[in-house]
Amino acid sequence: MLGAIAGDIIGSVYEFRNIKTTEFELFSPRCTFTDDTVLTVALADSILSKEPYTQKLKEYFRLYPYSGYGGNFRNWARSSSLSPYNSFGNGSAMRVSPVAFAYDTLETVLRAAEESAAVTHNHPEGIKGAQSVAAAIFLARTGSSQGDIKRYVESTFGYDLSKSLVEIRPGYTFDETCQGSVPQAIRAFLESTSFENAIRLAISLGGDSDTLACITGGIAQAFYKGVPLEIEKRVSQILDARLLDVVVKFRQAYNC
Repeated sequence: MLGAIAGDIIGSVYEFRNIKTTEFELFSPRCTFTDDTVLTVALADSILSKEPYTQKLKEYFRLYPYSGYGGNFRNWARSSSLSPYNSFGNGSAMRVSPVAFAYDTLETVLRAAEESAAVTHNHPEGIKGAQSVAAAIFLARTGSSQGDIKRYVESTFGYDLSKSLVEIRPGYTFDETCQGSVPQAIRAFLESTSFENAIRLAISLGGDSDTLACITGGIAQAFYKGVPLEIEKRVSQILDARLLDVVVKFRQAYNC
């Protein structure tokens, strides 16, 4: 999941200051982790501790209340409700990467991805977004090619991944839905040639930059078999001790 976190941190400065190029400073002095990282780590902690997803998501919201959550999630996290709110926002997809690294079969990953999404994002599009990203990560880490991943995602989830980034980029704007950001993030991975290139391509689309890069980064980490050391070092310096501790424990437990 370090790749997802790296994407979030690198993209954090461009979420509301979009750029449409791959030429930018990789780590701005203003880079920070956002809700994408916090909730990704919350799911990892849930998997490690075997405590319910709902409990951990609410716990991490209380620990990091000002990390940029969407309004519906914030209202849910502050409430006593344990019921989902039928969201199809991309939050279910950006936080799912730990699920894809923790389980050993595609069937189990898909089931766990649905479970992780449905505690908040029980809309079919919210579940589809989480499952498609988790599947892409699992396939990437188990040796599938970019072409194989593209064909599986298109045939299983119905996303159209045929449109190139050159075609998408000019008219692409901020979109927090799964259906309006997950296919674009996956396409960024499909056109990439390295982990760093994948992150740059995702951010170059504009839109919800940190989340696009978070989703792309999770897949790219799995496909390129890790995160470059210099990026890993910078991410480790930006995370606080609590978040970094969970990341380290998760990597040790699941050999990722």
